[in-house]
Amino acid sequence: MKLVGFVYDDAMLNHEPPPWHPESRNRLFSIINGLENSGLWKKLIHIKSTRAGFDDVALVHTRKYIESIQAIGEGSLDPDTYISKGSVEAALYAAGSLMKAVDACKSGDITRLFCAVRPPGHHAEADCGMGFCLFNNVAVGARYAQKSGFEKIFIVDFDAHHGNGTQHIFEEDDTVFYFSTHQYPYYPDSGKDSERGKGKGTGYTYNVQILKGSGNREYLNVYQDILPDLVRRFAPDLVLVSSGYDIHVNDNHANIRVSSEGIRGIVHSILTSASCPKVFTLEGGYDLKSLAEGVGITVEEMLKVA
Repeated sequence: MKLVGFVYDDAMLNHEPPPWHPESRNRLFSIINGLENSGLWKKLIHIKSTRAGFDDVALVHTRKYIESIQAIGEGSLDPDTYISKGSVEAALYAAGSLMKAVDACKSGDITRLFCAVRPPGHHAEADCGMGFCLFNNVAVGARYAQKSGFEKIFIVDFDAHHGNGTQHIFEEDDTVFYFSTHQYPYYPDSGKDSERGKGKGTGYTYNVQILKGSGNREYLNVYQDILPDLVRRFAPDLVLVSSGYDIHVNDNHANIRVSSEGIRGIVHSILTSASCPKVFTLEGGYDLKSLAEGVGITVEEMLKVA
């Protein structure tokens, strides 16, 4: 059985959007309860998150944006993205969770980790937050990893929504490959298959538009037939995964119909695509039952896949 780390901190519970908001602390409670009830909790190496500093976040975000989000205190960035008293601190711990996972990979002790974080991050642009996201956790993790000696980073994003922020942060960079499957057309109306990067980053962005109503067959065709060759040719030193469980058939925040076993197939393909360390981080997933099941399946695969 592989050693698998689980990175978490209670500080991330302090992000409190309005009670009706789907991105609630109950998401983390459901994940932890699911892992405990399934017996997986005891098989994990539990790692306390670290708090990212503002200099760490500035690796991918502008100073102006960071200062503006600190100054808000309480309020909203857009109709979906809220800031409460504890939100900035929670977001710093979310980004810091990726940094802590990278540290574990660098030490060589654990090379598979799951970061249970909130708020999510992949919609956050360099100069603004949006789509429930304040700081781009996976982007901070990628830049921190490069500072730590991992030169080439492959980011896989299987959230139902395109990670516009992640793509834009790295689209001119040939050292970070961004691969995304997402419902299109859908929020945030980015991620066309014609978007392949810019400048020296041309060819290092790969989007697969998924039509509403698609399910296991369409996703597994991509993850079994397209992704492995892209990873092999890029030869990354580290794989980071934006894990969005809103692709599940029971999640009504998208129109994708992937089953739990479909999620297992996606995760298995990612894990077997390269022998380098891999870090999964939570993005979407708002149906609490399918979210907990999806994370449990991810952890099961991380524990067992050779």
